This record gives sequence, C-alpha cells and structure tokens, in this order.
Amino acid sequence: MSECCSALSRNNGNEGSGETAKIAARGRAGEVIAVKGGETFVGTHEAILFVDGEGPERKVTVNDFFLETETVTVARFAEFVMATGYVTEAEKFGCAAVFAGLLHGSKVIADNLAHTPWWARVDGAIWNMPEGPGSSIDSRMDHPVTQVSLNDAVAFAAWVGGRLPTEAEWEHAARGGGRRRRYPWGDEEPTDEKVFCNIWQGRFPHQNTLTDGFFGTAPARSFMPTEDGFYNLAGNVWEWTSDPFRVHSLSRQAKMRNEEAKKNADKVLKGGSFLCHKSYCYRYRIAARIGLSPDSASSNTGFRIAYDVRPGEVQDI
Repeated sequence: MSECCSALSRNNGNEGSGETAKIAARGRAGEVIAVKGGETFVGTHEAILFVDGEGPERKVTVNDFFLETETVTVARFAEFVMATGYVTEAEKFGCAAVFAGLLHGSKVIADNLAHTPWWARVDGAIWNMPEGPGSSIDSRMDHPVTQVSLNDAVAFAAWVGGRLPTEAEWEHAARGGGRRRRYPWGDEEPTDEKVFCNIWQGRFPHQNTLTDGFFGTAPARSFMPTEDGFYNLAGNVWEWTSDPFRVHSLSRQAKMRNEEAKKNADKVLKGGSFLCHKSYCYRYRIAARIGLSPDSASSNTGFRIAYDVRPGEVQDI
C-alpha cells in the first residue's frame, strides 16, 4: 500500500482483514480501500485533448474517503433492482446507445448516430439486456453494469449508503496520491501488443485483435490492480463522477462547450472504456475526461462507489 491508501475497515475504526474491508448498508458488500486525503491536484500541465479540459493542473484538497476496489457489477445492480423495484432511465426512455460491433448483425438497430456510425440507438437496450431484446447478462454477472445513467448510479449509491466520487477523488486514488503518472499503473504506454487494461487493439472501429482477450466489457476484477488494490481504473467502462463538466479555459471554444455542458447539466466521467484507442479516443489516461448529460446510458458507461469517512470512524488512515 502507498502512503495514500490503506485497507482499513469502515466499521468502528478496526483494521480490515486481508487487503480490503467490506462495507455496504444494503446489498452485497463492496470491497473498499481507505484513501488518505489532503492537498492534491486534478488535471495535467501536459494536456493532450485540450477540448476536454484536461488542463491546466489545478491544486485541490480532498478529505479522507473510501473507494470501492471495482466498479459496481451486474450482480450487485440486480440485487438493487430486486430489492427496490428501481426502473432505470433507459427503461423509461425505451432505448439506449449500443456499440454496433456488439450487435453481430442483429436487426434491432433503430438508428445509427450521425457522426459515430459505430454507435446505434437500440430499442429495449437496458441494464439486463445491454444489447437489446434477446441479449443476456447471464455470462456477465461479474462484469460492470452498463446502460446506467448518472441518475441510476446516484440511486444505487444512496441505497448502499455511499455516493459517487468527485473527479479529484477519482484521480487521487488512480495516481495513488500525489504521484505524477499518466496511467494507474505508471507511465508505460499500452500498445496493440502489450496490454495493461481493457481497451481496443487494432484499427478502430473495423478490427480488434483482442490481444487483451475482450471485445466488450471484461469482469470488474480483471487485469492487475494498482499497487493500492484498485481494479480497472483505466479502460473497461467509463465511470460517472459527481462533478459538473467544465473546461477551464478562456478560449471561445471552451466557452461554447461550457455553455452546452451547463445547458445539458453534463457530468464528468473518468477512465476511458473498452472502445478507447490512442488513434481515436486517447482517454484512458488519468487526466482524461468526458462530459455527458446525466440521463445518458450506453454499452461502455458504469460507476464505482465512494463513501465518506465519518468522524472517529477510521484512525490513522
């Protein structure tokens, strides 16, 4: 464990057994790691995708917090739905965005999106039928739940007694504290031959060589975790945070993007997804980010849960 993180239990300040503690008010307990707060930073002075507002690096202060080791799985979300009868926003809308490559020629595609033909709007695509009617989650219970909006994630978080992390908390945990590193594992660049996470290998979107073994999502607990114990903070699925999406720039383009983001109430997502590739979506870096409206749901968006540290709950975190 780094000086930033430790495996302490949330229960009465007692030390957790093994590498993680388990806490949850309801549902299957999520394994968490206690993260030491303090002065840290968000963003980078070496921005690559300026339009996304990756920079400049900004000093911030975060409190001590707990963060789950992995994204919320299909199995855990299923427990939530069964216990509460919750209806997701995709179910209410009647459709969601599906990566067309997952449809395998199915005729359930309702409409391809104008400038991104690899995405399809699919009628009936929801969390337990992620590619629409006839698709199944049976073999994916340990994968991240997808087709969930920010509002769905917030509802789940409230049910387990947690919340979504802030962008600063997410980055702080991914870097293992104040380290300046490009990826959760360090600075070594993944390639089409050498993989560290579930991203695209090959020529996007026409060829995926599957070097990492996955075409869509991978199990939430796959690939090597960070030295602090977090899984898949890069790739697999984008992760919702609680922060509004804003670009910190005075440029005309930034002002226009911020006006659009404010109108849509866009929120920040972090980590990239299985569709990222350096040639197209170089967003599996820690500083990378996107903004989506809180009702958005797709094949590559999920979330993980954070928890506040209550006074006297954890000693010497």
